[in-house]
Amino acid sequence: MTDPIQNSVRTADAEDAEDRPDLSGPEPAPEFEWLFDRHARPLHRYLARRARDVADDLVAETFLVALQTRHDYDPRRGTARSWLYGIATNLLRRHARQEVRGLRATARCQETEAVRTEGPENRVADRVDAQARARQLAGALAELNPSDRDVLLLTSWAEFDSAQVAEALGIPVGTVRSRLHRVRRRLRIQDSTEHEGNKS
Repeated sequence: MTDPIQNSVRTADAEDAEDRPDLSGPEPAPEFEWLFDRHARPLHRYLARRARDVADDLVAETFLVALQTRHDYDPRRGTARSWLYGIATNLLRRHARQEVRGLRATARCQETEAVRTEGPENRVADRVDAQARARQLAGALAELNPSDRDVLLLTSWAEFDSAQVAEALGIPVGTVRSRLHRVRRRLRIQDSTEHEGNKS
């Protein structure tokens, strides 16, 4: 009888090994075509959540920078996925103001909607749905420093584990975990404060 957990570990290991191409050859086109096919769409989803208006440009620029710096990529140090998301995250920092503006606008939409739906017929304890929660979170994300925001969003939106975030950002795994702990604690405190405020 096969063990599904062992099978999934073997599959993940095989995918990890496959995602460490040799980019040092004289003709990089086939490897980059494969990288684009494999990573462009999820990378675009990640970037669109952070800077919707420039996501297309950022994906294109990420692959251009990757092509120009391909000799810096070392497959022994990390996967191509982590490397590409690291490049994209660095490029995204140029658009940090736009990202923060977008997050604050999303948070304002939540405040406006909360005021509009307030009324005796709508006062239900669990009326905040997932979309409203995302809007509430947007305000808190806007207030985070960029390094903490990068760690949190690579973890939650790109679904990276701590080791992959460390590879992408070029920082120690311990630093990733420390930042995640600090951010989650801050968001929990803010969430409980808002919850208490809503009850009063």
